[in-house]
Amino acid sequence: MNFTKLRNTTMKKLFLLLLMLIFLLPVLAEEKILSAGVSVNDVPEAFFGSWRVSAKLEESNSYGTFKPASVDFWNLSRVGDKITLENPFSGAKAEISLRTVEGNVVVFSKKAPYDNKMLTDIVTLRLSDNEFSGINELTLESFSLVDNHLMKTEHARYTIKGEKIAGESVLGDK
Repeated sequence: MNFTKLRNTTMKKLFLLLLMLIFLLPVLAEEKILSAGVSVNDVPEAFFGSWRVSAKLEESNSYGTFKPASVDFWNLSRVGDKITLENPFSGAKAEISLRTVEGNVVVFSKKAPYDNKMLTDIVTLRLSDNEFSGINELTLESFSLVDNHLMKTEHARYTIKGEKIAGESVLGDK
């Protein structure tokens, strides 16, 4: 085998190796990001149970759309790696997505489609004793029935307070 053929073969192998790395690195990086997510096991057990939740509207770009205040009932439950938020009075039920969990601070979101609208909630709450306090940020998007383009986006920010009705105590000894 002569030197030119050897060099060409080596260059081809090196080129193929570089090409494979270019395509493989984004896949490896994506897997690493996905595996670094929040685990359901990070959520304090006291988060789960039944809560009486009051909300007060703090700001909005559409005050006529959102209630100034409300009282709801939340049942937060876990089955496997899924967390569900239910309101037995309204019949609403949604699987929530954890965003962050740091000690007794939990941030989660949920999306609920209905008609030509999509309601997204981002809830940040701090567990303390048998209560929580926090913020619920809502985004209501309205889409065209003709071509499904986004027609309007409305926002609201509520302060929320929750009182534990049933479930394990946040304190663990009550």
